[in-house]
Amino acid sequence: MDIHPAHRLERLPPYVLGQMKQMTYRMRRQGADVIDMNMGNPSDPTPTAIVEKLAEAAQDVRNQRYSVSAGVYNLRREVARKYERRWDVQLDPDAEVIATIGSKEGFSHLMLALLGPGDTAVVADPAFQIHTYGIVLAGANVISVPLGNDEQFLARIENVLEHLVPKPKVIVLNFPNNPTTMTVELPFWEHVVAMARKHEVMVVSDFAYGETCFDDYHAPSFMQAEGAKEVGVEFTTMSKAYNMAGWRIGYCVGNPQMIKALATIKGYYDYGIFQAVQIASIIAMRHGDDEVAKQAGIYQHRRDLLVDLCRKIGWEVEPPRATMFVWAKVAEHHLAAYGGKTNGFCLDMVRRAEVAMTPGGAFGEHGEGYVRIAMIENEQRMRQAFRQLDRVLNKGHEHAGTGTMA
Repeated sequence: MDIHPAHRLERLPPYVLGQMKQMTYRMRRQGADVIDMNMGNPSDPTPTAIVEKLAEAAQDVRNQRYSVSAGVYNLRREVARKYERRWDVQLDPDAEVIATIGSKEGFSHLMLALLGPGDTAVVADPAFQIHTYGIVLAGANVISVPLGNDEQFLARIENVLEHLVPKPKVIVLNFPNNPTTMTVELPFWEHVVAMARKHEVMVVSDFAYGETCFDDYHAPSFMQAEGAKEVGVEFTTMSKAYNMAGWRIGYCVGNPQMIKALATIKGYYDYGIFQAVQIASIIAMRHGDDEVAKQAGIYQHRRDLLVDLCRKIGWEVEPPRATMFVWAKVAEHHLAAYGGKTNGFCLDMVRRAEVAMTPGGAFGEHGEGYVRIAMIENEQRMRQAFRQLDRVLNKGHEHAGTGTMA
């Protein structure tokens, strides 16, 4: 019998991050030592106190049963306390906070709750893939707007809101940005709130990298802008700042009606996060500020090295102020054999250099020419990765950078 999946799957391109991961896994099984800087998957350990609390809580039989899909009250209260402590934002734990199985799950289910066939959402280009395809999976349409962090970017979005019929229902924004590492200041979010009010459009902010900041930069939360809770919500996660990626826990805060819509969808889809994970996350938020700052410092040192390594092989890069990535413009002559396309280039670098990076083209048309490099390897491994890239790309000869790799 022929199996015919739903038509929505036909709207999805190959998941390039998954392809890269599969190729890396396959080559490693064959004995290759692929240096993986593809996904934002922290390799540093979860702080010990958090792990110990998980182990303790897992022993309690009360925590081994189904939890609640919205998250236990004490977790939601701790999220509210953290927002007040860190961003001076007041949240109602009952109506304005919900726990999610990582921010990716939460975002996808929120799109199902807000959008359907015939609806439209505005997304930046380039964008993290789920920001685009979570909307597609909900049956809605995506309007891509070239990314920026300035008045021109907001003017492009406003032009869409003023002229598109029917008017978009949702704007999806992500700062600090994945993949480009762009950052904003609070006036940007204040402008977004004013625009959303004027056009009666909902805002969804992805704040996954809000605590992974460098050089004394402090990323503003969308929720800090006056009136933000009237027009939108914000997602963040324990994955990055706390090295808890595999734990799958995040949260969404903000507009009560949007939170309620997400809670309704989740009530049908899941029975909540393992309660021991929620309890450990409470400890993380309550006592983990020093660990968050320490991890950001580790990434800052890696950032400095990675920027230098990119420049030495002839790639252009601006030092990011946040995230766990570097967004590097690949030298044109390195992409020439691939028609200027980064997908083929990155797949070939896994094969030939045994180095995995994410192609900018995976994030949209305006990502072409760039690669996203995750700062998840230690400094020795990063140096080795770039020696291998240099050997393949520059053949050990002088090139457009500052000299060959040592």
